[in-house]
Amino acid sequence: MTDFFNDLLLLFQRLNWMSVIDILLVTGIFFLIMMLLKDTQAVVLMRGMVLVGILLSLMTTFVDLPAFSWLIRSALPALLLSIPVVFAPELRRALEKVGRAGVVNFSLEHIPSSQDMQTTIRAVVTACGRLSQKQHGALIILQRGNSLEEYIKTGVRMGSMVTPEVLLQIFYPNTPLHDGAVIITENRISSAASVMPLSASGILNRSPDRQMGLRHRAALGISEVSDAIAVVVSEETGSISVAHGGRMIRRLDGERLENILLAFYRSPAQEKSSGFTWKAFFERLAAFLKVEN
Repeated sequence: MTDFFNDLLLLFQRLNWMSVIDILLVTGIFFLIMMLLKDTQAVVLMRGMVLVGILLSLMTTFVDLPAFSWLIRSALPALLLSIPVVFAPELRRALEKVGRAGVVNFSLEHIPSSQDMQTTIRAVVTACGRLSQKQHGALIILQRGNSLEEYIKTGVRMGSMVTPEVLLQIFYPNTPLHDGAVIITENRISSAASVMPLSASGILNRSPDRQMGLRHRAALGISEVSDAIAVVVSEETGSISVAHGGRMIRRLDGERLENILLAFYRSPAQEKSSGFTWKAFFERLAAFLKVEN
């Protein structure tokens, strides 16, 4: 034990500015990894691996076990190679986030006008209100900056206008297109009955939300892999929810739903052309605070 504290004291004595920067960089990398794994099922697995690693380190440091130490040193390379396999889904989502960070749509011809956008939002809000009253389940995806073409291909292409009547007909129970998601791009219904990726997040497993079905998991899933906005109407309770950025806001009424969609249904090209403004920032913040309260 005395040797351990002596080594620790020697380490601190040898610290310099470059060493501090080196330690901060390593700390930052581990912090980013933990943030990417936050609210995922991999957190429990990571916690177990860390605890086992600490236990093995203590056993090999303070107890003289030559054979056991040799076994750990021999098995360590294999364990390190297994990490990419175990955390493959999380690593893929992390790389997708990094890849989407620099993608900006500079095409001006596909930017919907403000009036058309408001008309689309009102149609979605009206349809969700009627579906909620009738307790008809629905999943509506509004594309923003990231393309959803790969998910549009999984459904039935439509290309129709966004009206409450069309949405109500699509999600009427037992109709051919009711089971799946409607994807709205450029103020048109691009497809219906589209298949969405299910969420790998652990949010729904440790809260009352775990009782929600596949529609809510699909809404969270598409919000985790894109910047799209997903609107869900629960078939069991008629509750309206919105998923964005891997988070879900539940129990919304028509006014709150419209405020959220108006605040966030803006394409990256529009945001770039308008630039960052404190007014827009506080408008979004006020919309979120209103929803939370």
